[in-house]
Amino acid sequence: MKYISTRGQAPELTFEEAMLTGLARDGGLYVPAEIPLMSADDIAALSGLPYEEVAYRVMRPFLGDSFTDQEFRDIIARAYAGFGHVARAPLKQLEPNHFLLELFHGPTLAFKDFAMQLIGQLFEVALKRRGDSVTIVGATSGDTGSAAMEAFAGLEAVNVFIMYPHGRVSEVQRRQMTTPTAANVHALAVDGDFDDCQARLKDMFNDFDFRDGVKLAGVNSINFARVLAQVVYYFTAAASLGAPYRKVSFTVPTGNFGDIFAGFIAKQMGLPIDQLVVATNQNDILHRCLSGKGYYTGETIPSISPSMDIQVSSNFERALFYAYGQDGKAVAQLMDELKEGGFDVSQGAMQLLADTFVSGRASEEETLATIKAEYAASGELLCPHGAVGVKVAQEHRKADVPMITLATAHPAKFPAAVEKASDVHPPLPTRMSDLYERSERLTRIANDLGVLEDHIRKTIAQ
Repeated sequence: MKYISTRGQAPELTFEEAMLTGLARDGGLYVPAEIPLMSADDIAALSGLPYEEVAYRVMRPFLGDSFTDQEFRDIIARAYAGFGHVARAPLKQLEPNHFLLELFHGPTLAFKDFAMQLIGQLFEVALKRRGDSVTIVGATSGDTGSAAMEAFAGLEAVNVFIMYPHGRVSEVQRRQMTTPTAANVHALAVDGDFDDCQARLKDMFNDFDFRDGVKLAGVNSINFARVLAQVVYYFTAAASLGAPYRKVSFTVPTGNFGDIFAGFIAKQMGLPIDQLVVATNQNDILHRCLSGKGYYTGETIPSISPSMDIQVSSNFERALFYAYGQDGKAVAQLMDELKEGGFDVSQGAMQLLADTFVSGRASEEETLATIKAEYAASGELLCPHGAVGVKVAQEHRKADVPMITLATAHPAKFPAAVEKASDVHPPLPTRMSDLYERSERLTRIANDLGVLEDHIRKTIAQ
């Protein structure tokens, strides 16, 4: 199994090489040269299996010779041992033919744990085997950072630096990043928004002297291993509702397009998905683009669903790569135009995107109203991101196709918004009940590439 860049000018890599590399050296994102197929019999056989076994069967074909079968089984077992629900990603019915996929039972109460816990174990095995070490730098709009810190805390071969937009994450999200005590994890509060953090991360990868000097690696969803881990719960959810013998649809609240792109991979593998619904908040660049209005960035407006406050959705580049027939030069041209403010999608590529994705948006008022209404109707307390998903899902549901909305975070991560909507203060799980009393450790830092790189170098050298 080989991995190729979306911009066509980087060398092909193995799974392990692509995982440890992160961003391709031509600035593109790695994708598998071929997407493995699962037969209807293969998918039917997943029904009733433990999550870990489904994870092994779905992901194993993507790994090639990078890990042995037993290594990978052991990695999966360690990755999900700390989840708080035996099903790992349980389904809960909201109403007839509408289901919520709960993805918040991991260590940091967000869907990012599914990928980050796995990638932490993959990195540890690969680096020990190589006798090597890396510096991981990540950008987060709220959840990736704490999930990465939890996954890599205490590992000797890894230093982790997480950039988050100062003042633009919830208090719980911030404290989850600033209270870990492991000496190898570091929270950087950047003066800017998430797009600034993500841009500085890409700048670091494109600064080859810095990249090679600190052995830079990435665990944002630019890393295909992250996307791959998220493919699994599409299969577990669909199989539990009758796939492959009937189609299912998914609605995904998304900002960076990684979670919904995992659904695209699942569909390409043979999972019978009817609709992949992109749900955005008021920062609705993806919805505007998928509605035929081009991909043009604007101001990022802070919202009650901060993990979706994004204008430059990095994983959308992967979707464009397939929409443009895997034409790396065309994608590179679009990304150059994006630096100048945006681009229009060609008619043919737009048709291919429209054949795969539909979309919708939810305003702040609609998000709050959905939290209130869903709590009254089913007793389910949604986080603001899940509420965006449920609102948009209701607009796209079909009577004869089950709709699965992804609940990407625990409501306790966003207590102010949830309480405002429902008059219920969502409590943290017992294992996190002292979060507000823990000491915080962070560095406030300028949105400046040189300042960031100097800080990382000095911290590593200590």
